This record gives sequence, C-alpha cells and structure tokens, in this order.
Amino acid sequence: MLNKYMRRGIVLIIIGVAFVLLGYYLMEEELFKYGWSMIIGTVAFGAGFLYILYSLIRKMDRKAILDNRAAEPEQEKTAEK
Repeated sequence: MLNKYMRRGIVLIIIGVAFVLLGYYLMEEELFKYGWSMIIGTVAFGAGFLYILYSLIRKMDRKAILDNRAAEPEQEKTAEK
C-alpha cells in the first residue's frame, strides 16, 4: 500500500535520475550548460529520498499509535479487577 508521500518520493527520484542523466548527456555532447540539470536532478533525488523516509516514519508511527490504542482497553480491564 503506497501512501501519497511514498508515491511523490518515487516520482521525484525518477525525475531526479532523469535530470542527472540528461546532465551527463549534455556534458558529453557539450551542447548547453549541464550544471542546472545536474543541480535540479540532485535536489529532486534528495527530496524524493526524504519523502520516502518520511513515509516510512509515518507508517511506523501510525502502527505504534494503533497498537497503543488497542492496548488501552486491555489495561483498563486489568486495572478494574
């Protein structure tokens, strides 16, 4: 199950790799300035990586919250006895 942050991260990583590859192509052919393409690709790749990392942290946090909520009624039952 992919949430919106995971999808955005994957898309940004793909865009980042594409821009870096474009930068390498432009550098070999010496057509235009390739630096901007490399910078955009690196920033997009980094943002994609951070989105994926944030998605995983959210998933772990959500699981912990749900486990905590499930444990609360059990703790109340044992406290009443």
